[in-house]
Amino acid sequence: MTDLPLNKPAGILVKTTCVDYPGIVAGSFFLKGCNLRCPYCYNIGLVLPSKDEELATVEELFNHLEKRQGILKGLVISGGEPLINPYTPIIIKKARELGYKIKLDTNGSLPDELSYFVNNEELKPDFIAMDIKTSPERYANTICNKVSNVWGNSDFFVKMVSKCAQIVSEYPQDQREFRTVLVPGLVTKEDIKKMAEILPADASWQFAQFKNENCLDPSYNSISPYTDKEINELLSYAKSLIPGAALR
Repeated sequence: MTDLPLNKPAGILVKTTCVDYPGIVAGSFFLKGCNLRCPYCYNIGLVLPSKDEELATVEELFNHLEKRQGILKGLVISGGEPLINPYTPIIIKKARELGYKIKLDTNGSLPDELSYFVNNEELKPDFIAMDIKTSPERYANTICNKVSNVWGNSDFFVKMVSKCAQIVSEYPQDQREFRTVLVPGLVTKEDIKKMAEILPADASWQFAQFKNENCLDPSYNSISPYTDKEINELLSYAKSLIPGAALR
C-alpha cells in the first residue's frame, strides 16, 4: 500500500468518541505536524518535536479499526494538520476499505491541499470540519509560525482562509461545520463579524470555551477564559449573523 513505515509513532488514537463526528460513533486519530502555531494549542506534542513514546502507530490504528468493524461507523482524522501529513491518504483508503465514513479536521489555511482531497474520489472526506481561529487578517501576526516566510503577510492568510471556507461551503450542509475556540483577545465581537463574512449563511458554527492550561504559548495559561455572561453575549451576536452558531 505504501513505502511509509506503518510501525512508527504517528499520532494519538482515541478509540471511541461520540462527540467528534456529529451523529456517528467513531474513532479519532490525531496526526503529528502542523503548519500553524496557535498560541492556545494544547496538542503541543503533535505540533513541536517531542518524544514519541506515547503516540500510536498507523498499524495500531488499522488493527483497532479492524477489531471495531460493525461497532464504530466513522473515523475522524485530525491533528496537528492532517492535510500535510503523508499518512493521511493511506489512512483514508484503508478506513474506507473497512467501511468507515471519514471526517477530516483542518485548520483552514491550506486550500490547495484541501482541494486535492476533495476532488479525489478515493480521498474525498464524507464530512469536513474547518477551524476558523480569528479574523482572517489577524492570522499573520497571531497564529502563523514566526519562522514562516508568510509571517506578517495578512493578505496571504485572508486569501487562504477564504478559499478554504469556500471549498468547505460547497459541501452539503449536513456534511460540514466550522469551529472557533473563544480565546480572549483573539476572538472578540469584531473578530466574529469578520469571520462570519466568509462563512455560508447556513453554516453550523460550533464555538468552544478556551482552556488556559498546557498552552503552546505559556503566557496563554494566565489568560482567564470568558465568563458565562461574556460567552452568551458573543454567541448571541454570532447567531445574529449565522443562525447555526452554537456552543459545544
